[in-house]
Amino acid sequence: DHVNAYLQLGNILRDENPEQASKIHQSLTVRPNLSLQVQLDIHQSLARDYEELGKLDLAKMEGEQILRLDKKNIWALAILNQDGDLYCLGDIVHNDMEVKRLEDMGLKIIDHDELKKMKDVKVLIRAHGEPPSTYDLAIKNNITLMDASCPVVLKLQNRIKKSHDKKEKIYIYGKHGHPEVKGLMGQTGKDAIVFQDINELDLDDLPASLTLYTQTTKSKEKFYEIVTKLTKTGIDVNVNDTLCRQVSNRDNQLQDFSNNFDKVVFVSGTKSSNGNALFNVCKQNNSNSYFVSSSDEIDRSWFSKDENVGVCGATSTPMWLMEEVKEKILEF
Repeated sequence: DHVNAYLQLGNILRDENPEQASKIHQSLTVRPNLSLQVQLDIHQSLARDYEELGKLDLAKMEGEQILRLDKKNIWALAILNQDGDLYCLGDIVHNDMEVKRLEDMGLKIIDHDELKKMKDVKVLIRAHGEPPSTYDLAIKNNITLMDASCPVVLKLQNRIKKSHDKKEKIYIYGKHGHPEVKGLMGQTGKDAIVFQDINELDLDDLPASLTLYTQTTKSKEKFYEIVTKLTKTGIDVNVNDTLCRQVSNRDNQLQDFSNNFDKVVFVSGTKSSNGNALFNVCKQNNSNSYFVSSSDEIDRSWFSKDENVGVCGATSTPMWLMEEVKEKILEF
């Protein structure tokens, strides 16, 4: 594997020649079709190169890039937090146990009201993205933003902004009050309609032509049901499938997964929209599916002797928590 060979060569050279090491690692960042783990290894190596060179700002930029790829990466959070408090605007993931673990490591969770009172601090922008007003406030108050917005969300924000600039009638299929949706609305100056169920819309009162977007983590099946219903009424719908395929493709995977076990235990935070949607996929395909947020919620009475039990979770569910659930089940 040439990529791994060059990655290790750069790491070996770092002590003697960090400048050369950084050039080797930089050359690897443009390689196509790299696995997620290799991408993380490359950016982490680059960050260490820059630390060795005393270029701490560049090292932190690599830390931000790592968080875009893996929003729960402890190493990246540590490098961003090494010279002062690091704040996160909202829960970094919709999983209370993971948030608590990160808070114990020094990450401080704040809300938008608290942000307005802060100056000269570092604040992490989570994967959901933020509206333009957050960036304007950061400039005004000299706040350094560590932007870990998901690239898929950023692309969606840009598309909605262009639609708004063209004066299109924008409708967004998404959860009311969800952080991602708030960021999307910010691109329109709140001049868009958000709905999470088509029954919220008065079909007879809709414009003859509209532009439809979706929150990245919504159900693909339900999105296209909405498209069908709108077009059947004679509305000209400019359809923008802005679903995250990493999330939407899991529907089929979980259908197969849940059918292969007698019982399924789905692990997720209760605030996770993605988690609730994926649990419903499991439940529809296996009625013996159970939702838990921690191993303490597991009930021994769910299981019988010699049954096969599958454990899965949401995008925001950390692996350590699923392993903990697995171990608890094995105790029975």
